[in-house]
Amino acid sequence: MSSWDVMRQDDAGNEFRVAGFDSRISALARVLVLESGVPHRQHYWVAGPEGPALHTNRELYLHFLQLGQEARSASWSLSAFLRALWKVSGPLRDRDGVEPDDVAAMFTAATLTPPPPFDPAWRTKDLSLAGDEPADHADWERVLLSQLADLEDFAEQPPGPRARFGVDAPRPPGSGRRATPARWYNFDPATYLECAVAGSVGGWDAADGARVPLDTASAAAPTRSYVRDITAMSWADLARIAVCGQMYQ
Repeated sequence: MSSWDVMRQDDAGNEFRVAGFDSRISALARVLVLESGVPHRQHYWVAGPEGPALHTNRELYLHFLQLGQEARSASWSLSAFLRALWKVSGPLRDRDGVEPDDVAAMFTAATLTPPPPFDPAWRTKDLSLAGDEPADHADWERVLLSQLADLEDFAEQPPGPRARFGVDAPRPPGSGRRATPARWYNFDPATYLECAVAGSVGGWDAADGARVPLDTASAAAPTRSYVRDITAMSWADLARIAVCGQMYQ
């Protein structure tokens, strides 16, 4: 069976094995956890078989579905999950784009690290995009912080029992401009994660038990989405994943 090692190099150039994993994604996630948060001068990387673990949208969907189930068992709030996701995305900020394995690792790492506290300044900060579409990690960050600001607004003005049918974030007077639409449907990590990948890249199947076709009476109603290969993803793709997590049904 294949294995992957997380390696570390110290300031003197000495290399050390930190831990071993039977999954490339788990190893990549551990690197993101180690490299996020407190600044350091040590370098981490993954040593092991080359090549991606995830090849299709179906594989990415199933990975997100599993993460959602784990987050539900751990009783995480969506705000806590997104704050951790924002934290572990930092080591990737200088990349123009990421591979599907990196996407899966980033969302996995968010379940493995304590979330940073909410910064009240995010609620009044101008988080609008510089252009018409997200272009880089800074724009991805604006999307996540906009969602976190909305969730904090909801904490003060709860959306009520019919929130799953759609509700606009309160965005009270004094709120800064935000990079995301005000409409919300999904308020827990499991639902957010499933809708994030189903709405952005597909890969779902009704047999998974998480998504039911709307028109179940019609024989033509789709019971699964098209399975296709996925390769490199841009930060705009990552932003779409986040927005679908908020709004897709």
